[in-house]
Amino acid sequence: MRITQTDTWRQLQQLAEAQHKTHLRDLFAADDQRFMRFSLREEGFLLDYSKQRITTDIMATLHALWQTVDGAQWIARLRAGDALNHTENRAVLHTALRHQANTPVFHAGQDVMPDVRRVLDKMAHFCNDIHQGHWRGITGERIRDVINIGIGGSDLGPKMASRALAAQHMPGITVHYVSNLDAAHLATVLADLDPARTLFIIASKTFTTQETMQNAASARTWLTAALGEAAVARHFVAVSTNLPAVAAFGIDPANVFEFWDWVGGRFSLWSAIGLPLALAIGMDNFRQFLAGGAAMDAHFFNTPAEHNLPITLALLELWNTDFLGAQTRALLPYSQSLELLPSYLQQLEMESNGKQVDRDGQSVSYATAPILWGEAGTNGQHAFYQLIHQGGHLIPCEFIALIEPDFALPGHHAKLLAHCFAQSEALMRGKTLAEATTELATAVSPAPTFLAPYKVFPGNQPSTTLLLPRLNPYTLGQLIALYEHKVFALGVLWHLNSFDQWGVEYGKQLASRLLPMLEGHTPAVGLDSSTAGLLAACHDKKI
Repeated sequence: MRITQTDTWRQLQQLAEAQHKTHLRDLFAADDQRFMRFSLREEGFLLDYSKQRITTDIMATLHALWQTVDGAQWIARLRAGDALNHTENRAVLHTALRHQANTPVFHAGQDVMPDVRRVLDKMAHFCNDIHQGHWRGITGERIRDVINIGIGGSDLGPKMASRALAAQHMPGITVHYVSNLDAAHLATVLADLDPARTLFIIASKTFTTQETMQNAASARTWLTAALGEAAVARHFVAVSTNLPAVAAFGIDPANVFEFWDWVGGRFSLWSAIGLPLALAIGMDNFRQFLAGGAAMDAHFFNTPAEHNLPITLALLELWNTDFLGAQTRALLPYSQSLELLPSYLQQLEMESNGKQVDRDGQSVSYATAPILWGEAGTNGQHAFYQLIHQGGHLIPCEFIALIEPDFALPGHHAKLLAHCFAQSEALMRGKTLAEATTELATAVSPAPTFLAPYKVFPGNQPSTTLLLPRLNPYTLGQLIALYEHKVFALGVLWHLNSFDQWGVEYGKQLASRLLPMLEGHTPAVGLDSSTAGLLAACHDKKI
């Protein structure tokens, strides 16, 4: 039976109709225990979802929906490493990468943990050699700059985490990230660097990704022009599963850090893809990052749904998307260190669940992943919050804040938290015309009353606030694993394969067909008039 045909889904539709008539400020006025009723304190985190447009009946019915789809059985399958990516016949075992117990994790009858630990030990040895100056460039200079060349999961995760953990960065090493095929990205990073002090990490599972390999080839040319071909062995390492292609590039097989087909790209930060992060923060901190992820795994696997952080977030998103009609979600971290988290989660969430076909190959009749966007802290307030408050769109908001700052400058953090909490209150409460009129009339300098309509805020905008005790490798690991499991739980609810990305592949196919036409190697035939016109303009070099 399709989920939309269940009694539980129909009950949620009825509850949504009733909810449209209720304002959040009225729900708070009627229940002085609402915060206690709709908040969770788990794993050191505080999740306040009392400002969501929900009631106890709605939450109970959402939990019943989780039971209807047999969510616990799907969690058990994830934990067991089943081939949940059924369209590519791949297991989903990224949790093994952060597994802490001395117990086996099996794939195809083999314990994967010896290989996982071997690669971690290799990463540790390499990081120590770089940090201690044992690994030097071909001229004997210490490595000072590391450039990670990757794209998608090979870039977004380590780049986000490196930025988030700036307070833990090792001295003497600067890690850079290059992903865009546009030459401007690589050229501007290389502009001020010394080849003799620069190390490149080429991160590509297949070692065939066009964007990555073009940037890698250009980086190789830059290096060898200055230091000669022999320098490649001391200035390039790779993270890949394609050892023959790596060797053909000229990278010593001893300098390859492997990972495995059971690690999906957007879930690969915990693997050797995290090597630039480990170089940035040190291997001890990287292991703490893994430990935080493992702690959230244990929470997700073992905690009842009513107290389960990822399941709660998933149910709230399903409610907002499929029953209240939200088409977007704003992620608003009140932490500059987490400024790249929205970009990272865009791939994690929209590439995983932005799908129109379910696990059975059938078209879905309901909305799936909403468009995710956002900006750090008070920057967003002075950019797009006007739209959220008065634009007339339903935009669920997700605030993330730290109780303790990672950079403690006097006078900053209390003001930052005040703004964060005030925004969620304003979104919930709104401001009526009567309140606006009174405010204008009683101001120290009374303003004209005709301004009152302009100061009305509808309110009733749903939001959650996630409070972290502090930002460090352990809590960041918890946070990323939290969102990974939320994505999986939503995939279960929507009956999707959250681990493939066929929509990404189609564009790559078309680009491969167009490239020889752009380069003039094949005639531009069989094209629609728009694409043909664009190619012609580029060939003519005029518009």
